[in-house]
Amino acid sequence: MKASIQTRRRFCATACRGASLVAAAGVLGAIEACGGGNPMGPGVDASPLPVVTGDATAGAVSLPVGSGSPLAAVGAMALVQTALGDFLVAHTGDATFVALTATCTHQGCTVTGFLAQDYVCPCHGSTYSTTGQVLSGPAPTALRRYTAQVAGDVLTITG
Repeated sequence: MKASIQTRRRFCATACRGASLVAAAGVLGAIEACGGGNPMGPGVDASPLPVVTGDATAGAVSLPVGSGSPLAAVGAMALVQTALGDFLVAHTGDATFVALTATCTHQGCTVTGFLAQDYVCPCHGSTYSTTGQVLSGPAPTALRRYTAQVAGDVLTITG
């Protein structure tokens, strides 16, 4: 009888260790799939956006967009960092720009990359168009759009 109890104890201990190893492997796999590896998300080969600093005053953001700016050319995109928050800005036409929040709608990461003409979140690979529409998830909703007006070589972003 005593040998039977020791065998059961050994069996239970071995089973518990095995279950613990399987659980740990599952957690590590989930961590890798949810942000490990490629910094732009699984299977996404994105480039970092140029970073521009904007001036925040009276609830508005202003930044230069003249010839020395990364946003000078039509088709250019940048991450604009300000005291009011971060914005994604795309130069979409001769005198038109689109300004969006840079906060991903999935889990609040800052969108910092681009692939072709799409914004890419580095945390889980969500992609957005330059108008803020979700192109691929897990992001559930579009990015918030702001008013963007250009006068001369200065872009002003307002809520």
